[in-house]
Amino acid sequence: MSIQNVGRVINMEKETIVEVTKLGFTIQAAVKVIGKDLLITLTGGDTPHIGTVTTFSRDTEMQTVRFPSHDGRFHKDDVLAEKIAVIIKTAVPGSCTITSGIHVDHISNAQINASFPMSEELGYKILDWLEKIDFHIKEPVYYKDGEKPL
Repeated sequence: MSIQNVGRVINMEKETIVEVTKLGFTIQAAVKVIGKDLLITLTGGDTPHIGTVTTFSRDTEMQTVRFPSHDGRFHKDDVLAEKIAVIIKTAVPGSCTITSGIHVDHISNAQINASFPMSEELGYKILDWLEKIDFHIKEPVYYKDGEKPL
């Protein structure tokens, strides 16, 4: 296990945390390798939460579930997750699930506009980290035609 403090990047073999701070708020991505798959938890601001879940793989389209927010609205955090997904998609050997929830109290237009390049910066930090990961794992064994559990 190694820990680096380069712009707050913590590497722990198959887990990392990357973050970007601008205009008084931070967005953080906690990334965990699970076999050949990735789980990314994208949070930040004053009230981190899970507002959306975005999934994809190299061979499948992105899909998103948006959870209810306030006043009949739905969370929109997936727009930031999608920025990351586009950047890392070709480096993900399996599937990727991104949970997202960033809330900044009384967010300004400047902060909203900054969140997009912040997410892209996180995407490139994740991509750089992924390129160093060894995804060679034991392949699953399945029953052959006609075989069943005993």
